Amino acid sequence: MKERVFSGMRPTGKLHLGHLIGALNNWVALQDAYECFYGIVDWHALTTEYAEVSQLRENVVEITLDWLAAGLDPGKSTLLIQSRVPNHAELHVLLSMITPIPWLERVPSYKEQQVQLSNKDLSTYGFLGYPLLQAADILVYRAKTVPVGEDQVAHVELTREVARRFNHLYGETFPEPRALLTPTPRLLGLDGRKMSKSYNNCIYLSDSPEEIRGKTRMMITDPARTHRSIPGNPDVCNVYDYHKVFTPAEKAREIDEGCRTAALGCVDCKGILAGNLIQLTQPIYEKRLTWEARRNEVMDILESGTSHAREVTEGVMRDVRHAMNVRYDD
Repeated sequence: MKERVFSGMRPTGKLHLGHLIGALNNWVALQDAYECFYGIVDWHALTTEYAEVSQLRENVVEITLDWLAAGLDPGKSTLLIQSRVPNHAELHVLLSMITPIPWLERVPSYKEQQVQLSNKDLSTYGFLGYPLLQAADILVYRAKTVPVGEDQVAHVELTREVARRFNHLYGETFPEPRALLTPTPRLLGLDGRKMSKSYNNCIYLSDSPEEIRGKTRMMITDPARTHRSIPGNPDVCNVYDYHKVFTPAEKAREIDEGCRTAALGCVDCKGILAGNLIQLTQPIYEKRLTWEARRNEVMDILESGTSHAREVTEGVMRDVRHAMNVRYDD
């Protein structure tokens, strides 16, 4: 049997280039070698966006369109909605009985996000406990592999600790999952800040070639290069950071030299980048248009995957209930 993988994304809107290079490309590559479960983790979205839920259902559809367009295949991977698989919640409750609060408070993102999202009231159990819900998401499938970026390694380590504690108390039930690190190149938003929908500084997988050209023209470059004849410094240029990710290495070196010698202007530099981004995203954009025309099938795909997920997790939960002696059906 193939080793099982679980990973998820919060449905907060359409996906952008950061999602593609940070997760989606890797998820697609894993489909043939692993038994993959990919979840739209809508409960996780509520941990910070509990006050604004009007777009939640629509965002679930949008993220699925992006997944399908990027190459996730429901014939190879199980695509599911977290909240439609109640066993995620049941395992979360049971794990909360044995998980010390200091384990949750020391997760790095707990304090970091409180600072970053200081405009929101995050003094909720849901926010404190979301790393444990993540652990339940992984363990309820007995996933052995979790593809993550470096910022999520601490969450996988917490999952391993929770699995060890459960196995020590109740007998061997869960494997200790390992993190499969996804190399995530440095990619800021178009304005040099963190890439975020709220900053309106993203290139989305659903953007047309015209939209990509327009957004690329507005990107921030070396602030000291105020005229075409002035040499630039690619080391402080956000456009060049994109070239390092999306432009072949030899061409990127030419751009570096052209910038430093003023042989290449910012307008032409941005034009080259736009062409590369369009070449990368055009197949995704066109495939997404095809899925848009079949939008009514998206929920059917999710329901089919979610139904399979319920079957798989119910077998795991029978073992969990038996181990904790919370079973009353025999």
